[in-house]
Amino acid sequence: MQINDKSGYKAYYANDERYAQMKYKRCGKSGIQLPMLSLGLWHNFGHADDLLKGQEILRTAFDNGIVHFDLANNYGPPYGAAETNFGRLFKQDFEPLRDELFISSKAGYDMWPGPYGNLGSRKYLVSSLDQSLKRMNLDYVDLFYHHRPDPDTPLEETMSALDFIVRSGRALYVGISNYPAELAKKAIEILNDLGTPCLIHQARYSMLDRWVEDGLLDVLGDNGVGCIAFSPLEQGMLSNKYINGIPEGSRAAKSMTYLQKDTVEKNLPKIKALHEIAQGRGQTLSDMAIAWLLKDKRVTSVLVGVSSAEQLVSNVKALDTLDFSVDEIAKIKTILES
Repeated sequence: MQINDKSGYKAYYANDERYAQMKYKRCGKSGIQLPMLSLGLWHNFGHADDLLKGQEILRTAFDNGIVHFDLANNYGPPYGAAETNFGRLFKQDFEPLRDELFISSKAGYDMWPGPYGNLGSRKYLVSSLDQSLKRMNLDYVDLFYHHRPDPDTPLEETMSALDFIVRSGRALYVGISNYPAELAKKAIEILNDLGTPCLIHQARYSMLDRWVEDGLLDVLGDNGVGCIAFSPLEQGMLSNKYINGIPEGSRAAKSMTYLQKDTVEKNLPKIKALHEIAQGRGQTLSDMAIAWLLKDKRVTSVLVGVSSAEQLVSNVKALDTLDFSVDEIAKIKTILES
């Protein structure tokens, strides 16, 4: 990735009105409020991407009050690249603003060879976060997640590692991600007993992927834990891109992607019906998809990953219309359950 040389660099001066641009929501029963829209760096911050575009996205996010930036050790490609590139941009643009930022990272997926570079051991989690902090030019992260359950490591070991990470000053808060309801409940109980409460659970959640409604949201709500949703647009299906079919060059038209052509075709009737309701609300389908998740008081924030600053600004507009009428809710539920 390339970034401006000194002759082309434009100094960043944050928008003085940034906090007037965003709505914030309390995370469970904690003292933390998160922007209803947060920025994920899963895509478009790897070494093959344009760092100037990444810089524009981060600046635009902060200028619109999006103060939560979400990363993970394996975001790239290659692994670690997103954190490295974020670290360069942080040093250049955001270091004086550190106390206004809420930065998260995670560990749990394959990161380096050998038995200590994956899953949920204390050794892996602590070592991984130490590496992440160096890449990001940070002394600490605001939030550190265990990225996925480990079926072999005792849950007590993984949670005690998170507790140690907070007590050692490496993170202010901890969370879990991709945990099913019963396991999340056990993890939350262990962390409470250790004296380091679970702040938040990061889960895949969209209008087309509603698994969290089958118990997990109840667990989080009952225990005062927040929820942050990722993939709210279901890899672009819940946008205007596929309303008239699968365009050439789109993600679903390509092989070897997360989004399969058959999946889009199967969901097209729902996508078109939801689009009609969104139009009646004066929203794009993507705006309505984000608003739909935020109507649940247990959902603290929605993570978006964008390819341009313009796309991010468009997503922010979702927060202008968050209310749904009883009739709209009934129609949408009928579509989703059909």
